[in-house]
Amino acid sequence: MAAMDEEHGHEKHNTENDNDNDLHQTKTNQSIADTFSRPREIIFVIIVCMSQFITQANVGVCLSPLDIVGGAFGLTEQSGLAWFLAGYSLTVGTFILVFGRCGDLFGYHRMYIIGFLWLALWSLVAGLAVYSNYILFIFARVLQGLGPAMLLPNGLAILGATYAPGKKKDMLFALFGATAPNGAICGAVFAALFSQLVWWPWTYWAMCIVSVVCAGIGYVVIAPIRHAHSTENLFTALDVPGAFTGITGLVLVNIAWNQAPAVSWAEPYVIVLLIVGALFLAAFFVIEFKFAKHPLIPFHAFSTDVSFVLGCVATGWGCFGTWIYYSWRFLLDSRGATPLLASAQFVPPGISGLLASFATGFLMSRIRPPLIMCMSLTAFTVGTVLITIAPVDQTYWALTFVSMIVIPWGMDMSFPAATLMLSNAVAREHQGLAASLVTTIVNYSISLSLGFAGTIESQIVKGDSAEERLKGYRSALYFAIGLGGLGLGISVLYTVKSYTGGRKERQDEALGDGEMTEVE
Repeated sequence: MAAMDEEHGHEKHNTENDNDNDLHQTKTNQSIADTFSRPREIIFVIIVCMSQFITQANVGVCLSPLDIVGGAFGLTEQSGLAWFLAGYSLTVGTFILVFGRCGDLFGYHRMYIIGFLWLALWSLVAGLAVYSNYILFIFARVLQGLGPAMLLPNGLAILGATYAPGKKKDMLFALFGATAPNGAICGAVFAALFSQLVWWPWTYWAMCIVSVVCAGIGYVVIAPIRHAHSTENLFTALDVPGAFTGITGLVLVNIAWNQAPAVSWAEPYVIVLLIVGALFLAAFFVIEFKFAKHPLIPFHAFSTDVSFVLGCVATGWGCFGTWIYYSWRFLLDSRGATPLLASAQFVPPGISGLLASFATGFLMSRIRPPLIMCMSLTAFTVGTVLITIAPVDQTYWALTFVSMIVIPWGMDMSFPAATLMLSNAVAREHQGLAASLVTTIVNYSISLSLGFAGTIESQIVKGDSAEERLKGYRSALYFAIGLGGLGLGISVLYTVKSYTGGRKERQDEALGDGEMTEVE
């Protein structure tokens, strides 16, 4: 009887566990968006996608009127002008991990609203810098980047936590990625219009107004997402030692690489910054592996697949960062296009990006992520080759137009695929981390690649003639081709590993089934 009671108890306990598991599964797969009305859901999707849109719009606003803004400050050196973009991308990429963790702890909704308001403040200052000097403008651009560093991971986390895994979520992540090229294009067009027809500071004051409006709408339509808060003190929960060493290291290394083209590597402080930054990064890895109770990046949870994906993203978006900056320089300087005409020539990536995003949303549930990454890196590489070899006097509708069509397929295939894979791999309360990893790699790669490309350009260019400047642009683009080719090689290895690994798993399962049958 005792044995029967014990067996019955075990069965009851197992049944309770199964019920708990079913309940947890139901909660995990439940979509918060099911509670939204249709109008609210539409506005919700638009306002969340605005985090990506406005982040990339802040890239476009500096590119089309680059010479006009630089001229207003008396700045003409290419190495100095590059900081208008690199400084912004630096802080976007460097602080995303920290603000993603803040979202996990303090709420994605709260950090999202703060991100828009912060961006509004420093957009206002960037416009007011016209009454000061370019140092204040670059400083404002750098601090502007903290706003998108809050918006991107928490916007993606809100999207990931609001929708359960499925085809709808796949398509929405693809739509989120599609806003990137369109945001950059709209930013460039409006910056060109304000610069040529009104006054360039209105570009940033308009950004301030839009950010305040988005903050207000987001406060109303985004549902606060409840999740377990850490009972640890904030010092431990935020991994302050890891955050400090990681941010300091990334900032110093990036400053060294982006400042060197302006002052040359012969300046001792550039080498010192690079060495000290490398030491801080080494300390960051020691802290994360050995001492952090809640590391910013849980390396132990990384599979080789995640590492391959992040490697593809880093090389692909580094290639893109160089492509977009030097394509603009090629159109504005070498071909003599006006900011408005160059902005019009960048319209095709918006249309192509939309097609690429919806195609990716369709493909993500049908083919393996490695194949999507392989197609993405092919687009990055081929698109960069086309703009690099385009003759100055050739019509736009030849190689340049084709490059504009091809490049968005790199952006809008890699970003949603990588983000969705990591989003589905982590629990709802850690969506901020998943979003942070991809967006950190994307934005920091853009900024760092500009430093590498600028160093190459500074070593090639020997004068200030149009021919020498063109030679510099093309040397930087050759570097971008190398990055894209490296990423393509990584993606091919990832694809081969995926298929051979999958075949081995099926063989092991078949072998296991055969052994079980033999035992029976």
